[in-house]
Formats: sequence, structure tokens, C-alpha cells
Amino acid sequence: MSRLDRSLIAGLTVFQGMALTDLDRVLVQARSLRIAKDQSVFEQEGEAHSFFLLLDGHVRVVKTTPDGQQVIVRYISPGELMGIAHALGRTTYPASAIAAVDCVVLAWPGNLWPELVGSFPSFGASTYKTVGSRLQEAQARVVELATEQVEQRVAHALLRLVKQTGRKTDEGILIDFPISRQDIAEMTGTTLHTVSRLLTAWEEKGLVKSGRQKVTVVEPHRLFVLAEGRADKS
Repeated sequence: MSRLDRSLIAGLTVFQGMALTDLDRVLVQARSLRIAKDQSVFEQEGEAHSFFLLLDGHVRVVKTTPDGQQVIVRYISPGELMGIAHALGRTTYPASAIAAVDCVVLAWPGNLWPELVGSFPSFGASTYKTVGSRLQEAQARVVELATEQVEQRVAHALLRLVKQTGRKTDEGILIDFPISRQDIAEMTGTTLHTVSRLLTAWEEKGLVKSGRQKVTVVEPHRLFVLAEGRADKS
């Protein structure tokens, strides 16, 4: 990918409204990177030397607490920006980004952020809208952790992933990237044992199907009922 084609980004929300010549100006300053599965795109508290756009694959954003516990903050899907520490007024990354599968990303030098935001108002407006959306999502997660039972939190996490990356199959809606039970535990502030027990019980009820790093939601409405704390009488 030595020469980047504007078609890579022309249809993405963050670049909507930009003229073709502007897209070319943005791309000429980017470089493409291939990130192997389980490799870091960037590390928590590392210098924010670049910001990134995910072109292909999925990336999990992981926050390590002072006591060493890892929490999966969210997953990044193709077309999304990541590592936008400068939009938060930071010079270091607040979390790590790990490739969940083999990925392709575009990277821009971090010191270009003010220039891009200033030169292309639609880009700036879109990126700050992304920041706002992620902050709202983070606040919702905090409320879930403080007020919901584990069963509700796990159900909400699966439903979010279905909404973000779900792919319809004959069995239901597949979360379309590898996700382990440990990953789900780290998303929901619980243990691997608890997630395994819940998924096994839900499989017996016909709500989900799970295999090695695969989860399919068979009955999304019934899972929503559980997420909202209403009894599932089925």
C-alpha cells in the first residue's frame, strides 16, 4: 500500500463533506500499517506520537488499573478513529489498543492533529462528535458497573457488540470477531468463572451459542429483557 487511494476513506463518516482534493491532502500525510493479531497499535501512557484510522480488522481498547487489572473499554471497528489523545488535550495515550485480529490502519503524526482540525472543519466536528459519543458510552458503563447485576452487565455488553459488529447467520447474530470469555469478563468487571457460568446457562435456554472465541446471540430480544432486569419466563 505504498500509494493510498482516496477511495479508502471517501465513504467514511469522519471524512464526509470533504472535497476530493482535500482527501488527497489528508492521505498524502498518512502511512499504512499492518498490525498482527495480539500486537499493540499503541500503549497506555506512551507518547501520543500518532493517531490512527482502522481500515480493516477489529481492535480492543484496554485500560490497565493501578493495581494491574485489565479492563476492556471498548472495541474499535473499521472506519473508526483511535489514539486521538490530542482531541482530549493529552500528550499520552490514556489506554492501550491491541489488535483482536490482523488489522490494517492508517497513521498520521500526532503533531498534525491541530492542522487537520483547523483546515477541515467537517473533520474536526466529526472527531469531536466521536469523542462525545465515547464519553457518553463510558458514563453508561460506569452506571452499569455501579447499579446492575453481573447478568445484566454481560447481557448489555453482548448486545453492544451485536449492534456494533453483528452479522446475521443461520443460527442468529454472530459477533463478527474473535472474543473470548475472558474478554467478556474484562469488559464487564467480573470473573471468567462467572461469564462461563452465565453463557452456559444462556446456551441451555437457547439465548446464545458460544464456541472457541465465538459468540452468537440467538434470541436478542430475550437477552435485552435480561439486560433491562426483567425476568425471562421463557
